Amino acid sequence: MSRRKIRKHKVRPVTPAKRRHKISKNIWIAVGCVIFILFCYFVYKVNRSELNRIKDRGTLVILTRNTPTTYYENTDGETGFEYDLAKLFANDLHVDLKVVVPNSFSDLIPTLRGGGGNLIAAGMTITATRAQKVEFGPAYQEITQQLIYNTDGDNKPREINDILNSKIEVIAGSSFEERLIELKKEYPALKWTAIKDIDLDELLVRVSTGAIDYTIADSNEFNIQRRLYQNLNVGFNISAPQQLAWAFRENVDPALLKAAQKFFARITTDGTLTQLMERHYGHNGDFDIVETTTFLHHINERLPTYQSYFKIGAARHELDWRLLAALSYQESHWRTEAISPTGVRGIMMLTHATAGHLGIANRLDAEASILGGAQYLKTLKDKMPTRINEPDRTWLALAAYNVGYGHLEDARILTETLKKNPDQWIDVKESLPLLSQQKWHQRTKHGYARGREPVIYVQNIRGYYEVLLWLDERNKSKRWDGNQSPIGKTADLPLAF
Repeated sequence: MSRRKIRKHKVRPVTPAKRRHKISKNIWIAVGCVIFILFCYFVYKVNRSELNRIKDRGTLVILTRNTPTTYYENTDGETGFEYDLAKLFANDLHVDLKVVVPNSFSDLIPTLRGGGGNLIAAGMTITATRAQKVEFGPAYQEITQQLIYNTDGDNKPREINDILNSKIEVIAGSSFEERLIELKKEYPALKWTAIKDIDLDELLVRVSTGAIDYTIADSNEFNIQRRLYQNLNVGFNISAPQQLAWAFRENVDPALLKAAQKFFARITTDGTLTQLMERHYGHNGDFDIVETTTFLHHINERLPTYQSYFKIGAARHELDWRLLAALSYQESHWRTEAISPTGVRGIMMLTHATAGHLGIANRLDAEASILGGAQYLKTLKDKMPTRINEPDRTWLALAAYNVGYGHLEDARILTETLKKNPDQWIDVKESLPLLSQQKWHQRTKHGYARGREPVIYVQNIRGYYEVLLWLDERNKSKRWDGNQSPIGKTADLPLAF
């Protein structure tokens, strides 16, 4: 049997150079793996839908404007029609809402396209030019563009020919500027100036003070603002009806757009959108220029005398002093000696029984009456079922202040009978007038009542409150110098305001 020779392999020592090469090779492999992992993560993040990224982040970012119809802050926090609408959408997505207000209106679309937000919720009009830059969601409101003029002059403009060679200013990048560009093709003499860093409020002041001849505003915005300007009115509609919608990036994530479409379909069907419209625009009924002028005059002549009492009463009972003042104005026009044929008296027009219950000996005592009225309003609010939310709780309490809590409860019961919501003012205000009809009030516990009165009553208070709210907030903004009235052709605001 032959034996094989076992060959011995010589082990060669690893040189330092080879050791370095091996380590270097391993490092590069590790680096390559890290780069590959990072690349995969980047691809995952890029391809992950925007809707999923919103949910991962837990925040929906909207771009908007700081105006009465979009977004602003008051004593209760952030509010505004567009803000409330976007807040509901964020709630649907189970995320928080973050608000970004660019420096000017013309910055909205560039900021959106640059990734500064998920959508524009700013009362933006759908136009052909904008549709080339953004993707619009479902339309939710119809408006018209209106030419605003100063009524101090004799001539009301009625058509485009009446405003040729006039001084017109509009917001740069707005649908107003776009409309004027269209009109110029037919009316070459039409001229205007588009200003970037300005808002409608400032333009209305410029028309009111005579600095310019005209500006253009959306009908929904001017309906809110016009109460502040007794010498401004609508000349004519400068456009056909147009639609407002949210704007998304032109390459919008289909899942996000679908979520918005589903959201608007739901709130349109279940009445939420109608309720939101009523909350923000429901007090803008018939506009009485004489009444508004008188109110603005009384703000300066009468309010300063009683303002401290309104603030004390409101603070004591967790109310807004401006709401309390608006209630008092509706009741008495801030007259301490006011008296009605039914016997209610004083600046808060309290009945003898109510005053006695509140411990008020003299209803003509302004301080006692205001503090008592504040207490009574608070009592009515607290008496409401806890499930009723604001602002419905306040509007219902105001109606009860006028017509009585019993009659309000009758109206709420009728509302439920009619298969509507007894906890929402938008439905209850439709039932209140039924209390004056025999076939309805005979079914109620408290019988007949002049049910239309509390509806008008609440609408008026909401209008007065809106004016006081905006004048107060504007006064705090420090945008106005001491020589310029912030409301144009009205007297200066009282210093205490």
